[in-house]
Amino acid sequence: MKAALITVIVIVLIVLGFGMKLAGIRNDLVIQNEAIKASWAQVDVALQRRADLIPNLVETVKGFAKHEQSVIDSVTKARAALMSARTPMEKIDANQALDGAIGRLLVVVENYPTLKSDQNFLNLQRELAGTENRIAQERRKYNETVQRYNTSIELFPNNIAASLFHFTRNDAYFKTEPGSRAVPNVKF
Repeated sequence: MKAALITVIVIVLIVLGFGMKLAGIRNDLVIQNEAIKASWAQVDVALQRRADLIPNLVETVKGFAKHEQSVIDSVTKARAALMSARTPMEKIDANQALDGAIGRLLVVVENYPTLKSDQNFLNLQRELAGTENRIAQERRKYNETVQRYNTSIELFPNNIAASLFHFTRNDAYFKTEPGSRAVPNVKF
C-alpha cells in the first residue's frame, strides 16, 4: 500500500513537472512571438517614415526632371504598393520594389547638377538616408527576432510544445534580391 502510494505520488510529481515545463516553454514561445510582432512594428514605423518622405522627394525631382516621368511613376506605384500591403510578406515584397524604384530615382538625380545642389532636395536626401539606416537596423533586429523564434521552436523539447500549441515557423525574413549582390560597373 505504502509503495503504491509513493509510486502514485512520484508519477503525479513527474506529470506536474512535465506540465510545468511544457507551460514554461509555451509561455516562452508566446513571448518570442510577441517580440516578432513588436519588432515588425518598428520596421513598419521606419517604412512608413520613408513612405511619407517619398512624395516630397518625388515632387522636388519632378520640377527638375520633367521628362523622367517613367522613373517618377515607378516610385509612386511602388510607394502605393507599400502603403496598401497588409501582411509582413506583402510589405517585404513591396519594400524591395520601392528600394529598386528609389535607386533608379537617385540615378536620375545624378543627371541634374542643379537638383543635387537644391537645399530642399539635400535636406530630403539627408532625411531619407537617415531613414534608410533606421530601416536597415530595424530589419536586422526583426530578422534576428524571427531567427531566435524559429530556432526555439525547432529545439527539443520546445518542438513538442510548439506542435502541441500550434506554433509554426515564421519565414517572413527580409532578404536581399539576387541582383543586388552583383558588383556595379563603374566607368570613368
